[in-house]
Amino acid sequence: MLISEILKALVFIFLAVLGIPGNSFILLKFVFVRITERKLLLTNIILMFLAFMNLLVVLSRVVLQILHALGVPNFLDDNSCKFAFFIYRVGRAMSICVTCLLSCYQCVLIAPNTKLWISLKLKLTKELFFFIIMILILVNCCIYTSSLLYNSANRNSTASPYSLHLIYCHTDFQTSISYVTYGTLSILRDFIFVGLMSIASGHMVYVLLKHEKTIKYLKKTEQEQTRSAEYKASRSIILLVAFYVFLFGLENVIWVYTLTISSPDISINDVRIVLACSYSALSPAIIIKANPKLHPCVKIPIQKVT
Repeated sequence: MLISEILKALVFIFLAVLGIPGNSFILLKFVFVRITERKLLLTNIILMFLAFMNLLVVLSRVVLQILHALGVPNFLDDNSCKFAFFIYRVGRAMSICVTCLLSCYQCVLIAPNTKLWISLKLKLTKELFFFIIMILILVNCCIYTSSLLYNSANRNSTASPYSLHLIYCHTDFQTSISYVTYGTLSILRDFIFVGLMSIASGHMVYVLLKHEKTIKYLKKTEQEQTRSAEYKASRSIILLVAFYVFLFGLENVIWVYTLTISSPDISINDVRIVLACSYSALSPAIIIKANPKLHPCVKIPIQKVT
């Protein structure tokens, strides 16, 4: 086995070691909180949904990358490839959408208590799951369900130039029209949601800076302490969004670079895959660090000595 393949395997193993336990912990911990406390904040519900989508990405892409780097031969048939492709694409797309939803929701949550913002808060809180389902069905599943017709396992036959490769599988769109349509919809979806989360995060930064100037002249009442907790959560979400936008930007810079050269090196594509999977694998560390509900809390009973 080549040293480059070993290094590639180690990188993806590192992502799997962080991503699978991290996202699983978030899911199980919030389930535990829901059972014991009988309630869960909507922000934590969104984070739980995000962790589930991130876990799908790690399992459907990173694990296959590890097997491929270790030299495991192709073991997927056409149906398995369709399943793996669909899970990865929808999981990655929903990871973008849910991060955007999280930033927009938090932006509304810390907005001033005017009539317009209060109305928007109530509506968003009431119809949160409706928004998630609509995003899942309309934005992502419709895009990727149609592409399943073009998915198959890798074979010795030559694919057309209009193909996308996913380790043991490939998607051959056969015509430039279907290839361009699929690519355009995916790119528009990504940039729209990345733009929305960036705008929401920018507004949160503005509110936080304004809050920092105001709090110097106010006493910390109970209401102000509650607002401070919301602002602290906002900082962690801003960090999460900044991390995603940074990785998204690097990935797309590399992608544009590959379009400018005739025969890009395969290692460049591997770097893109690492960047595409890094958010799903590494973001749990940010979420766990910033969310008090995810911190280990061990209560030691104290016995009175008589």
